[in-house]
Amino acid sequence: MLLIKAQPYHGYHPVVQSSNGTLKLLTLALLKLNPGETYQGDTEGNEQVFVLLQGQFDLSVGTHTFGGQRTDVFSDRATAVYLPPHATYEVRNNGSNTMEAAIAGTPAEGAFAPFLVKPGEVQVRRVGQGNWARTVQDIVVGNVTDSVSRIVVGETINDAGNWSGYPPHKHDDYIPGVEADMEELYHFRVAPPQGFATQLHYRKDPAESSAYVVHDGDTFMIPHGYHPVVAAAGYQLYYLWMMAGEQDRVLMPHEDPDHVWVKQV
Repeated sequence: MLLIKAQPYHGYHPVVQSSNGTLKLLTLALLKLNPGETYQGDTEGNEQVFVLLQGQFDLSVGTHTFGGQRTDVFSDRATAVYLPPHATYEVRNNGSNTMEAAIAGTPAEGAFAPFLVKPGEVQVRRVGQGNWARTVQDIVVGNVTDSVSRIVVGETINDAGNWSGYPPHKHDDYIPGVEADMEELYHFRVAPPQGFATQLHYRKDPAESSAYVVHDGDTFMIPHGYHPVVAAAGYQLYYLWMMAGEQDRVLMPHEDPDHVWVKQV
């Protein structure tokens, strides 16, 4: 099962772990703190990206202290902190409301320094057209190529009723210059929160296809295959996406040739 349904939680909540057997590289945890609460973590052998979803925080790692605030994922751009392997850190909710964050991780080697990505440093682009136009927000992508090992993190926001990941694409074969081989994870939020979206997943060889109804707080694992997603009418869809691969750290999806014609319309 590729879909992980949302669960009530408080504090540190592992969502995807390396032991689940579906993904080899990516992990995801959520962190929810009340005002004044703290959490102490250790990246161990992973590099991690702490992405603020809502609220206000301070994060201390080594000699660095970073902070930021965000109303919610639909209103503001992200504040994020890169955490290198073998780092201990402390997060504090220094605001007056609940703080929530996502922590994406992947095994990594090398000596890297922690750094902050401010909202103004998030690279925002509008992708697609018509009812498959969406807003993509690159957090830890090409802007930090020499500062991380393999992790890639960003966000996408679909307007109500719109598709993203479209034309359908995949990135599960390593073909230099054509396609990257990278796992991916989506973590969803919906506005208003009672809404839903439909996540498709299909492969051509072997032939298989599935459709999943996703709700606010759900997570979807993408080890392979094409994976377009569409927001229900009347509901905005947000998803945090994270990627990692064994070879090049490059965004090079391979679009389904049956559907690339829509780009010419």
